[in-house]
Amino acid sequence: MRFPFFAAVAAAVSFALPAGADSYRDTSVPIGAVPVDLDRYLGKWHEVARYPNWFERNCASPTATYSRNDDGTVKVLNACAGGRSREALATPTGPGKLEVDFFQGLPGIAKGQYWVLYVDPDYSLAVVGEPSGRYGWILSRTPGIRQSELDRATTALEKNGYDTAELVIVP
Repeated sequence: MRFPFFAAVAAAVSFALPAGADSYRDTSVPIGAVPVDLDRYLGKWHEVARYPNWFERNCASPTATYSRNDDGTVKVLNACAGGRSREALATPTGPGKLEVDFFQGLPGIAKGQYWVLYVDPDYSLAVVGEPSGRYGWILSRTPGIRQSELDRATTALEKNGYDTAELVIVP
Protein backbone atom coordinates (compact mmCIF):
# COMPACT_ATOMS: atom_id res chain seq x y z
CA MET A 1 0.00 0.00 0.00
CA ARG A 2 1.36 3.35 -0.94
CA PHE A 3 -1.13 5.44 1.00
CA PRO A 4 -4.70 4.69 2.04
CA PHE A 5 -7.36 2.16 0.72
CA PHE A 6 -7.84 0.04 -2.35
CA ALA A 7 -3.84 2.14 -0.23
CA ALA A 8 -5.91 2.16 1.81
CA VAL A 9 -4.34 2.98 2.58
CA ALA A 10 -3.36 4.27 2.16
CA ALA A 11 -1.96 4.54 1.13
CA ALA A 12 -1.94 3.68 1.37
CA VAL A 13 0.19 0.69 -0.94
CA SER A 14 3.53 -0.34 -2.26
CA PHE A 15 4.12 -3.54 -0.34
CA ALA A 16 7.64 -4.34 -1.42
CA LEU A 17 9.23 -4.41 2.00
CA PRO A 18 12.77 -3.72 3.03
CA ALA A 19 14.33 -6.38 5.25
CA GLY A 20 13.39 -5.90 8.88
CA ALA A 21 10.26 -3.84 8.27
CA ASP A 22 8.36 -3.32 11.52
CA SER A 23 5.08 -4.96 12.36
CA TYR A 24 2.73 -2.88 14.48
CA ARG A 25 0.28 -5.70 15.10
CA ASP A 26 0.21 -8.72 17.35
CA THR A 27 -0.43 -11.31 14.65
CA SER A 28 -1.71 -13.81 17.22
CA VAL A 29 -4.84 -11.63 17.43
CA PRO A 30 -7.32 -12.43 14.63
CA ILE A 31 -7.74 -9.60 12.13
CA GLY A 32 -11.09 -9.05 10.49
CA ALA A 33 -12.17 -7.01 7.50
CA VAL A 34 -15.65 -5.54 7.51
CA PRO A 35 -17.90 -5.65 4.44
CA VAL A 36 -18.07 -2.34 2.60
CA ASP A 37 -20.32 -0.93 -0.08
CA LEU A 38 -17.65 -0.25 -2.68
CA ASP A 39 -19.72 2.44 -4.41
CA ARG A 40 -19.98 4.38 -1.13
CA TYR A 41 -16.28 3.84 -0.37
CA LEU A 42 -15.12 5.24 -3.73
CA GLY A 43 -13.98 8.84 -3.89
CA LYS A 44 -11.38 10.88 -2.07
CA TRP A 45 -10.03 10.04 1.39
CA HIS A 46 -7.59 12.05 3.51
CA GLU A 47 -5.03 10.19 5.57
CA VAL A 48 -5.21 11.49 9.14
CA ALA A 49 -3.00 8.90 10.88
CA ARG A 50 -0.69 6.05 9.88
CA TYR A 51 2.00 3.72 11.07
CA PRO A 52 5.47 4.79 9.96
CA ASN A 53 6.51 3.37 6.61
CA TRP A 54 9.30 4.01 4.13
CA PHE A 55 7.17 4.89 1.11
CA GLU A 56 5.37 7.82 2.73
CA ARG A 57 8.50 9.52 4.00
CA ASN A 58 8.21 13.28 3.45
CA CYS A 59 4.61 12.97 2.23
CA ALA A 60 2.51 15.85 3.50
CA SER A 61 -1.29 15.88 3.40
CA PRO A 62 -1.65 12.46 1.72
CA THR A 63 -4.87 11.54 -0.03
CA ALA A 64 -6.17 8.48 -1.82
CA THR A 65 -8.81 8.64 -4.51
CA TYR A 66 -10.60 5.47 -5.61
CA SER A 67 -12.63 5.03 -8.78
CA ARG A 68 -14.19 1.96 -10.37
CA ASN A 69 -12.90 0.60 -13.67
CA ASP A 70 -15.26 -1.03 -16.20
CA ASP A 71 -13.83 -4.47 -15.38
CA GLY A 72 -14.69 -4.23 -11.65
CA THR A 73 -11.18 -3.35 -10.51
CA VAL A 74 -10.47 -0.10 -8.72
CA LYS A 75 -8.10 2.64 -9.80
CA VAL A 76 -6.16 4.05 -6.86
CA LEU A 77 -4.49 7.45 -7.01
CA ASN A 78 -2.37 8.27 -3.97
CA ALA A 79 -1.05 11.82 -3.77
CA CYS A 80 1.02 14.04 -1.50
CA ALA A 81 0.88 17.82 -1.28
CA GLY A 82 3.33 19.23 -3.79
CA GLY A 83 2.43 16.88 -6.62
CA ARG A 84 4.05 13.52 -5.81
CA SER A 85 1.58 10.77 -6.74
CA ARG A 86 1.32 7.09 -7.57
CA GLU A 87 -1.34 5.07 -9.35
CA ALA A 88 -2.26 1.50 -8.52
CA LEU A 89 -4.80 -1.13 -9.45
CA ALA A 90 -6.88 -2.81 -6.74
CA THR A 91 -8.80 -6.04 -7.14
CA PRO A 92 -11.55 -6.96 -4.66
CA THR A 93 -10.72 -10.33 -3.05
CA GLY A 94 -13.49 -10.58 -0.44
CA PRO A 95 -15.79 -8.47 1.72
CA GLY A 96 -13.76 -5.40 2.73
CA LYS A 97 -10.59 -6.85 1.19
CA LEU A 98 -8.54 -5.71 -1.78
CA GLU A 99 -5.27 -6.70 -3.33
CA VAL A 100 -3.41 -3.60 -4.50
CA ASP A 101 -0.78 -3.72 -7.22
CA PHE A 102 1.48 -0.73 -7.88
CA PHE A 103 3.53 -2.36 -10.64
CA GLN A 104 1.16 -4.25 -12.94
CA GLY A 105 4.00 -4.74 -15.45
CA LEU A 106 5.97 -6.72 -12.86
CA PRO A 107 3.48 -9.18 -11.35
CA GLY A 108 3.90 -9.79 -7.64
CA ILE A 109 6.66 -7.21 -7.13
CA ALA A 110 4.59 -4.67 -5.20
CA LYS A 111 1.28 -6.25 -4.25
CA GLY A 112 -0.30 -5.90 -0.89
CA GLN A 113 -3.42 -6.67 1.06
CA TYR A 114 -5.72 -3.79 1.92
CA TRP A 115 -8.35 -4.67 4.50
CA VAL A 116 -11.02 -2.27 5.75
CA LEU A 117 -11.13 -2.90 9.49
CA TYR A 118 -13.78 -0.27 10.27
CA VAL A 119 -16.00 2.15 8.38
CA ASP A 120 -18.49 4.58 9.89
CA PRO A 121 -22.10 4.04 8.82
CA ASP A 122 -21.97 7.31 6.85
CA TYR A 123 -18.63 6.39 5.20
CA SER A 124 -16.90 9.48 6.60
CA LEU A 125 -14.23 7.57 8.57
CA ALA A 126 -12.39 4.35 7.80
CA VAL A 127 -9.60 2.26 9.29
CA VAL A 128 -7.42 0.16 7.01
CA GLY A 129 -4.82 -2.47 7.84
CA GLU A 130 -3.35 -5.69 6.58
CA PRO A 131 -2.65 -9.10 8.10
CA SER A 132 1.10 -8.71 8.69
CA GLY A 133 0.53 -5.48 10.63
CA ARG A 134 3.28 -3.60 8.81
CA TYR A 135 0.82 -0.97 7.66
CA GLY A 136 -2.26 0.76 8.94
CA TRP A 137 -4.13 3.97 8.27
CA ILE A 138 -6.97 6.10 9.60
CA LEU A 139 -8.81 7.81 6.75
CA SER A 140 -11.41 10.55 6.67
CA ARG A 141 -13.40 12.33 4.00
CA THR A 142 -12.09 15.57 5.52
CA PRO A 143 -8.47 16.51 6.36
CA GLY A 144 -9.11 16.46 10.12
CA ILE A 145 -11.23 14.47 12.57
CA ARG A 146 -12.71 14.98 16.01
CA GLN A 147 -11.25 13.25 19.06
CA SER A 148 -14.31 10.99 19.29
CA GLU A 149 -13.65 9.78 15.72
CA LEU A 150 -9.97 9.20 16.49
CA ASP A 151 -11.03 7.20 19.56
CA ARG A 152 -13.35 4.98 17.45
CA ALA A 153 -10.60 4.45 14.90
CA THR A 154 -7.91 3.56 17.44
CA THR A 155 -10.34 1.15 19.13
CA ALA A 156 -10.77 -0.62 15.77
CA LEU A 157 -7.00 -0.88 15.39
CA GLU A 158 -6.58 -2.25 18.93
CA LYS A 159 -9.38 -4.78 18.37
CA ASN A 160 -7.35 -6.09 15.42
CA GLY A 161 -4.13 -6.40 17.43
CA TYR A 162 -2.46 -3.10 16.49
CA ASP A 163 -0.30 -1.21 18.99
CA THR A 164 -1.65 2.32 18.75
CA ALA A 165 1.32 3.80 20.61
CA GLU A 166 3.21 3.77 17.28
CA LEU A 167 0.44 5.51 15.33
CA VAL A 168 1.49 8.89 13.89
CA ILE A 169 -1.01 11.71 13.34
CA VAL A 170 -0.46 13.16 9.86
CA PRO A 171 0.09 16.92 9.89
